[in-house]
Amino acid sequence: MRIKDLTAKPDLTLTIVSDDGRVGIFCIEPYLEFEAFADLINADEFMKVFNGGYFVEWECGADLSADTIEAKMKITESPIAQIN
Repeated sequence: MRIKDLTAKPDLTLTIVSDDGRVGIFCIEPYLEFEAFADLINADEFMKVFNGGYFVEWECGADLSADTIEAKMKITESPIAQIN
């Protein structure tokens, strides 16, 4: 999966739009117990996320691959199948 767009929310979730049109919500909360993600408990730090296409990264150095996000995100919209 390639991340086409993302939006960080103060509730520590990311809204993800994939290149195939799926839209989903990814919650960072389960990762906060790990040292690399500890700074992200601060909503201001969490909002400083960068979309790398195949990963997301924060200023503090924490990052997640698109594969991890795809495996754990809750799909909220799927692309409509095209009929030929």
